[in-house]
Amino acid sequence: MPAPDQASELLGVPGATHRLDRAHRRGGRGAPPSRARKVGLAARAAGAKTRFHKAMSESFYVLSGELELVNGEKWVTGRAGDFLYVPVGGLHAFKNVTDEPMSMLMLFSPGAPREEFFERVAEMSQRGSEELKEFRVRHDSYFEEDFGAGFGAGFGARDGAVDRR
Repeated sequence: MPAPDQASELLGVPGATHRLDRAHRRGGRGAPPSRARKVGLAARAAGAKTRFHKAMSESFYVLSGELELVNGEKWVTGRAGDFLYVPVGGLHAFKNVTDEPMSMLMLFSPGAPREEFFERVAEMSQRGSEELKEFRVRHDSYFEEDFGAGFGAGFGARDGAVDRR
């Protein structure tokens, strides 16, 4: 097994720390059935705003601390050991509302290439809103703030889609 600094790469996003498996970054034959990222959120970190994905599901396995996840209607709390699943088209957002940091594994299925999204999202957020919107859509991330109230219905999004397992 490679040394930790060879097996993963640390990516910085304000309030969050992402670890990316380099084997996934290099690509290969076809997309894997899923891709995982280890993500840490600082205490009181805003996380990600309301959005959905047209072509992939997103799951969250809480390793430590607590994660607040909205399912389009209400917030649910995930604690260490909880697995929260958002199917394709499920409206969702997440944040850390506690005074303690938290960590989780984020799983995307199918394993769409998400590396560029996580590597460049902080940079793209500093650019104009139209450029950021195009970047997000290119990466199958449809954010409420880009399309306005009621945006999900016209794009195939569903409310109440989080399944706590």
